[in-house]
Amino acid sequence: MNTSSVVLHAQGLTKSYGNVRALRGVDLEVQRGEVFGFLGPNGAGKTTTIRILLDLIRPDGGMVRVLGLDPQKDSLAVRARSGYLPGELHLEDAETVETTLKQFNALRGRKADWTYVRGLADRLDLDLKTQAKNLSKGNKQKAGVVQALMHRPELLLLDEPTSGLDPLIQQEVHKLIGEAKANGATVFFSSHVIGEVEQLADRVGIIRKGVVVEVAETQALIKRALRRARVRFGGGIQIPALEGIPGVSILSRGADSVTLQIEGEMDALIKALAKFPVIEFETERPSLEEIFLAYYER
Repeated sequence: MNTSSVVLHAQGLTKSYGNVRALRGVDLEVQRGEVFGFLGPNGAGKTTTIRILLDLIRPDGGMVRVLGLDPQKDSLAVRARSGYLPGELHLEDAETVETTLKQFNALRGRKADWTYVRGLADRLDLDLKTQAKNLSKGNKQKAGVVQALMHRPELLLLDEPTSGLDPLIQQEVHKLIGEAKANGATVFFSSHVIGEVEQLADRVGIIRKGVVVEVAETQALIKRALRRARVRFGGGIQIPALEGIPGVSILSRGADSVTLQIEGEMDALIKALAKFPVIEFETERPSLEEIFLAYYER
């Protein structure tokens, strides 16, 4: 392992809450400058892992290094160099967003450029003069994104960064993450939305029931993901043309339509369909849980 290029390293992390085993031996390694998506359903252990990385909670066992430091011994140094967006950001009700951000800035040694902070707020359509008690869930999430990014940290730890945001603001957050990477930051973000991970992440770690079951380049994971497609033909169903296409299986058929399951690339299917009058072609990506069932249940 080239330690100079490794920003996050965890080995054998375990954590229990009473009788609930949240982590059962998590192993992770994140390289400097990459965007790493931490993917899994709710309750899989994503938030627990992130909180251990920042020494907000302590593991029962295992080893962690963040930016080459032991967060249990150097937690202040780790947090000073990081930007953290928790799943639930606590804000004082009576304080405005601007006052809260200035308090965060003071804790970080006043590193933030306030022109940059206002620019972030404008891009996310966030009114800095609003009191926290009057913020919607989406606007509270925007405030959390700003506080994580405002001091231009070298490491971003983002727990479900687009939760509660409308699609346009989600895309703006995606742009901000891309800009942070372009400026040299390492980004570690959790999500249960596979489309978001596909768009943002260079590599993906999949956690399920407290264990990282796979780490893969994002495109390699997506190519293995099953899709469903429904095809309606104008001249009657064309079953023979669809049989024998690599990676394509027939799930059901109707009078003039067929529902297919596709594994991997869709190029061969599209070329086969091009020979026939297709009235409708709809595709659906399965949920993350279905991908888990397809690849990891056994």
